Amino acid sequence: MTDYLQVATATETRDAAVDLAQYVVGARLAGNAQIIGPVTSVFWHLGEHGTGEEWRLLLYTTGDRYADLEAALLERHPWDNPQVTATQIVAGSAECLRWMRESVAEQAGR
Repeated sequence: MTDYLQVATATETRDAAVDLAQYVVGARLAGNAQIIGPVTSVFWHLGEHGTGEEWRLLLYTTGDRYADLEAALLERHPWDNPQVTATQIVAGSAECLRWMRESVAEQAGR
């Protein structure tokens, strides 16, 4: 059985989230993306406690594509050390999971 993942990151602006989403979905590293925001984040960063407004980006992919997706996010993300986390999807409708698997399948000759 294929592992299915929901991958999360966040950006400072909506445009940055859209740019990341367009790239990784276009490259078939994620089947789709959802951009939610703005959201308020409370965090520790560089030894300081802070609060900020961010745009949350949720991406849907398979375990086989995760390493390439993570690498693309880290390379293209506007922040030096962005959050990139993955949560396993433990259940889903058969059609949705089939669609996700087919959406991120590496194409022959690529």
